[in-house]
Amino acid sequence: MAETFECRRCSGPLKMEKAPFRNELGERILAEICQDCWKDWLEHQTLLINHYGLDPREKKSRDFLFRQVEEVLLGDGKGADIDTSQEGSIEW
Repeated sequence: MAETFECRRCSGPLKMEKAPFRNELGERILAEICQDCWKDWLEHQTLLINHYGLDPREKKSRDFLFRQVEEVLLGDGKGADIDTSQEGSIEW
């Protein structure tokens, strides 16, 4: 019988066809997260980008988003709270 793998977030079947990033983090996401949870992350990421005025082309913004991927998808799922006093700023 073939071994089945479950998403670490929702226990659903893994069904992503390729890693979202070409690095170790992308491979971890492919191995541990299903397409539905990845879609939920992309919606959350959009909220973070819009709220903080992030530019994903900037290293500081990318580093913040990668930390959030680690915490939200691969960690305890809590991530950074959106601090409305920090709108438009990512001074961490």
